[in-house]
Formats: sequence, structure tokens, C-alpha cells
Amino acid sequence: MATASVKTPPEERLVNLVVALTATDQGLTKDTILANVSGYREQRDAGAGKDALEKMFERDKENLRALGVPIETIGDWADPDDLREARYRVPAAEYTLPDDLEFSPAELALLTLAGSAWSESSMSVEARAGLRKIRALGIPMDAPIQGFAPRLRTSDAAFGPLQQAIEHARVVTFPYLKPGEGAPRTRRVRPLALVEYEGRWHVLAHDLGVEQERTFLLSRIVGAVTATREHFDAALRVGAGERALSGLQEVAARNIALLEVEPGTEASLRLTRRARKAEQGLRVPFVDLHIFADELASYGPEVRVVEPAPLRDAVVARLRGALARHEGES
Repeated sequence: MATASVKTPPEERLVNLVVALTATDQGLTKDTILANVSGYREQRDAGAGKDALEKMFERDKENLRALGVPIETIGDWADPDDLREARYRVPAAEYTLPDDLEFSPAELALLTLAGSAWSESSMSVEARAGLRKIRALGIPMDAPIQGFAPRLRTSDAAFGPLQQAIEHARVVTFPYLKPGEGAPRTRRVRPLALVEYEGRWHVLAHDLGVEQERTFLLSRIVGAVTATREHFDAALRVGAGERALSGLQEVAARNIALLEVEPGTEASLRLTRRARKAEQGLRVPFVDLHIFADELASYGPEVRVVEPAPLRDAVVARLRGALARHEGES
């Protein structure tokens, strides 16, 4: 009988642990958890050793934190670093919304849909906390639309480390390769905000090498983003996202391409939505000549650059390079 009782599914044990840690204001000690929470209690009664149970609890704790559950550790008030009698809890504020804030079932469905569209690795701490609170309301939602939720992920490897560094206000270093340079240069920056513009992710950061704010394109970060032990004032992040977008928009306003685009093509579909019509074709703003040239060259004969000349030359060079490689392979 004892053997049968041990087989508590791991997910059920995790749920029981969350419920127990949410229900306490003072927190629960590890011994209390192992002796009383279903999943651990059965293992203990079946003869599992204390070391094995403690390792199980530590794994469960890390798994829950990875899922976004904020488990708080409360140490001895006289010696906070002494964790022998530490207590654990999930702050109730992480699962409650203000009393005067209400959502209709349709609004809840849309909020949940928006939250589910982003992979957890792409969501900030604040976004994950907000989504937890919404899910904890327990209000019936208009569910049918949730089957249409897309999955939005970022392909740039630098996104996750930069997001964590921003959340923890940590200085980072990374190798950055600018167009025309033969090798990347290491940048040491205070990352302030991640923003998406023209379908590409950028980070606004204070470049400590030049003591100025700079915007870096994530696709040009060609190696690991390394967080240092140096922290910076989190107040520097205030308004950083707005400054980044404003700066990118100003750059785009100064760089306008005149393009002739074949109607009904992929190029027309993608370019028209960010362009304005001109007598000869479309006027499309762009931020980075090299990145934009890569995009335009990928459309092949569907688009022709009228101006500016440097952009036209860059696209032609890419097309000729592709032709040369193809002829070489054949």
C-alpha cells in the first residue's frame, strides 16, 4: 500500500507545493513542507531519506521558478544569510490584481491570448507576473478564440540574456560586428530596453566605451552576451523604450527609398504596409542600408531600387554575388 501511495505525479506535487506556499503569509520551513505537503509526505512515509526529499524539493523549487512562480526565501531576521531555518512562500501580491480592476470574459480571453502568443523566454518579469494574476482570477473566459493563438519567439540568441540583464540592471559585454568592419569589437554597455522595429529587435544601451546611448541591432551581436557583476541604477531604464523607438523613427525618416514593386508579389505584400505611394512606385523608410539591402535582394526581380544610389548599388552587389555563387556551384 505504501508503494502505491508514493506514486504522486510530479505535476500534482508541484501544484500542491504552489497551493501551500500561496496559502501562508509567514512562510513554511523545508521540514514543514516535507512533512505535510502531499507528494513529499507520501515519499517520507514510504521511507525516503531526508537528503533525497530535500533534493526533490530543491528541484521542484527551481522548476517552479523557471515556470515563473516567484518563490520567496525568508531567512533569519538576525542573520539573513543563515538559511537553515529559512521559510518559503509565494507572495500573495503576485497572484492578485487591484480590487478596482475588473475584466469581462472577452477581455480576459484577449489578454490570455496575447500572453500565450509570446514564449515565456520572451516575456519580461512584469509581463509574466501580470499573466499569472490574470490566470489566477478563475473567471470563465470566452475560450473559442484561444485556439488561434500564434507563437511569437525571437530568433536572436542575444534576446534572452539581454532581457535578463535589463531586468536585473546588470552591465553586459558582447561582440558586435558593424558593416564594413572585418572583425567584431567587444562592447561594454548598460542595456536599458529591447524594442522591435521593422520586424527586427534592437537594444538601447549606454555604451560605456563612448559614454553615450547607442542602439544596437541584435542580429549583429555575433557571440555570447556576458553579464558582469557590475550593476547600474535601474532608474536609467525609465523611458528607454520610448527613446529607442523615437530614435529609430528619426533615422528612418531621414532614409527614404524609392522602389518599383511588382503588384501581387511577396515584395508588394511586405513593403506596402510600411510605405507610402509615389508616382513612380513606393517610398519606404529604412533604418539600416545594409539590412534593407539584404531584404530587397531577397525579393529578386519583384523589386527595383530607383533611389538612393548607395542602396541600389548594395542590392545589385548582393544579387551579383548570389549569381556568381550559383554559377560556381554549377
